[in-house]
Amino acid sequence: MSLPPLPLDAIDVGLHVPDWRAAVGAAGAALERSGSTAPGYTERMVAVIEEFGAYVVIAPGLALAHARPGPDVLTEGLSVVTLAEPVAFGHPHNDPVNVILGLAVTTGDEHVHFVAELANIFNDSSIIPALAAAPDAASVRSLLGIAAPTGEDASTEEPQ
Repeated sequence: MSLPPLPLDAIDVGLHVPDWRAAVGAAGAALERSGSTAPGYTERMVAVIEEFGAYVVIAPGLALAHARPGPDVLTEGLSVVTLAEPVAFGHPHNDPVNVILGLAVTTGDEHVHFVAELANIFNDSSIIPALAAAPDAASVRSLLGIAAPTGEDASTEEPQ
């Protein structure tokens, strides 16, 4: 099992947001846009951070926003949001954040598997700054080593 699909509409590059809630909201909106989640999942991702704190900031500059499987998860999905200016989540060591991954899973086993797959990618310390500087969605997907979903042509990408 590899990472979930990452369609171009699940990637936003260079967004301007005022705070971590808006950054997580952007990652959730991208998951919803891609068809992975229904309304409500984004609010649950924010609620997890409000309840448990900034543990989602898993490395300097990188947050992995997610919530438990639920009826608002339609299929496994991944989103990537990069920020024009980083925002603080309140993590004592890894703030500020300029790359937010949104993850939606349908089972706990998927969660463990996808987090392990992501950990392998981010073992390369150059990936987070490269993602933060990526000029477009196709570059983000390439850096993560994720191929275009079947039927999607990267050459049709619209400028961000």
